[in-house]
Amino acid sequence: MATEAEHYGVALGEPRYSDDDWDAKLDVVHELKPELASFTFGLPSAVELARIKRAGITVVAGVTSLEEASAATDRGFDALVAQGPKAGGHSFIFDGLAPAPTQPLNELLASITDRCHLPVIAAGGLATAADLDCALQAGAVAGQFGTAFLLADEAGTKAVHRAALTDPAFAETSVTRAFTGRYARGLRNRFIDEHDHQAVAGFPNVFYLAGPVLAAAATSGDPQGTSLWAGTEFRQASAAPAADIVSELVHGGSPGLGSAPQGQSAGS
Repeated sequence: MATEAEHYGVALGEPRYSDDDWDAKLDVVHELKPELASFTFGLPSAVELARIKRAGITVVAGVTSLEEASAATDRGFDALVAQGPKAGGHSFIFDGLAPAPTQPLNELLASITDRCHLPVIAAGGLATAADLDCALQAGAVAGQFGTAFLLADEAGTKAVHRAALTDPAFAETSVTRAFTGRYARGLRNRFIDEHDHQAVAGFPNVFYLAGPVLAAAATSGDPQGTSLWAGTEFRQASAAPAADIVSELVHGGSPGLGSAPQGQSAGS
């Protein structure tokens, strides 16, 4: 990592632990009272969850296995987001030291809906109306899309990330913890190739260490030195207004002009 910092002319960050002001954020949620609050990387305590629910807020837990879904159900959550292994960005898995989940989304949906009597939202690898239909048939009540909106007109995707998503040089995605210390899927680049084999578990410590390098690479427009989160179906992402993308996902058809090049993407 030191060579990366030297290459981009920055100093490495401090590999420290932080809960990212967890208690303060829960206070804000309780004060603002949004209609829905979702949680990843684990579950809030029973006391924390009860406080949020007393405020009339619907609570949703992101899960990657039947065991996690059962724990969230027992804790008192209102709904679940079942994340399959093709998802872009960080895995929802509770145990940051465990291997990255590999159970296919439809199998995960079937196991959860058979045992946990909560509404289940499907996520991870959904890119088309057909994908959504398949998830609904597998027991989901809705689909959650992320990668499909990375090129949306309203998306805050950084320029270097947006360009990489349509660059033929980026042919596949890969799951790594090299960027943050926690497993996440992104476009495979030089940083992953050179550092994945030595990556360690340690979130958010690794993120704080690598943060200045990743930021410097992005600022300089170098996609080879920063995280480019994306699911396996990134080639299906369209450069169009978000409303048009939603319409396509719900009704099928074309999202309009400016679509990204279509094609089959490879997994990790």
